[in-house]
Amino acid sequence: MKFRVDRDVFADAVAWAARSLPVRPSAPVLAGLLIEASDEGLVLSSFDYETSARAELKAEVSGEGRALVSGRLLADICRSLPHKPIECELIGPKLELKCGSGRFSLQIMPVEDYPTLPTVPPASGVVKGEEFAKAVAQAVTAAGRDDMLPVLTGVRIEIEGDRMSLLATDRFRLSQRELTWSPNSTDAELAALVPAKVLSDTAKTLSGDITISISSAGGEGIIGFEGSGSDGVRRTTTRLLDGEFPKVRSLFPAEHATVATLNRQELIDTVKRVALVAERNTAVQMKFADGEVVLDSQSGDEAQATEAIEAEISGADITTGFNPAYLLDGLSALDGEKVDLAFTLATKPVVISSTDGGEDTFRYLLMPRRLLS
Repeated sequence: MKFRVDRDVFADAVAWAARSLPVRPSAPVLAGLLIEASDEGLVLSSFDYETSARAELKAEVSGEGRALVSGRLLADICRSLPHKPIECELIGPKLELKCGSGRFSLQIMPVEDYPTLPTVPPASGVVKGEEFAKAVAQAVTAAGRDDMLPVLTGVRIEIEGDRMSLLATDRFRLSQRELTWSPNSTDAELAALVPAKVLSDTAKTLSGDITISISSAGGEGIIGFEGSGSDGVRRTTTRLLDGEFPKVRSLFPAEHATVATLNRQELIDTVKRVALVAERNTAVQMKFADGEVVLDSQSGDEAQATEAIEAEISGADITTGFNPAYLLDGLSALDGEKVDLAFTLATKPVVISSTDGGEDTFRYLLMPRRLLS
């Protein structure tokens, strides 16, 4: 195997294919990156039995072949190389890499021991990459991070016709993002629970129109994504999470007793300041009355903070409190100048949304915290 390739293109593809490699693989070969060279160019692949990645790129190939090398090491090397063409050649048990005056020699691993990548299911539809990346970034805000509750570490994708919903919750908050897409079947009804980290990494790194493929054939669910990279096609698959996602849609109330409209950035800045003196795991109190919101927090007798900001309030006065970090997560995920905070009761969750949200909306539901007396 022998090839010559642009440094930036190769480094980008290696980093993308190696991004999900396990830190502690169950078998040494699972830490490897498979390089395949042919007349059509290069294919870089990784697979840990859960998530696979495949990047295609152009290269000047003068000798076909395959080699399996440490993916993270190759990514580190490529990232440090000068901006000059890279030449790679398989010589015996080593992959020799040259770039400028630099020379590297990497030990290869047995290709025959490497697992076969899963087959991508038939395409279910296409979504615009930029919009999908934005929607996923908003949805994962509420995804859980506790591996003891794996179902809550995922984002549920629900598809009905040309509408796609992304839902996530960690029991204390809930996110819902709606968007349109182009399904292969106009009466499509699909659902998939995708690991939030994989979904987030994938959405951020694919561009152009993204083809999504969902399958649960044989009782083992898999989802595939295909889009464009810096110089070629990129595909990734991951197993779906097994388990029943909570029925969370009913948590969004149909009516609200109090709605407050505030400047989003002003609220973010105020919460950050007031939260500086909040004790660990305590709420920032928010009192909605008389055309303003008064925020309070304290750290015992050592420090207190109070600040008021203007608000348009309709409905009854209300006093409640929230985890400041969770509140900031939701506010930061929103777009627009103004946000609506909608309440039913002080002891019930608040629904936060952008005031000028359109059809493809993002809603963030946050449970209140008990206030200190």
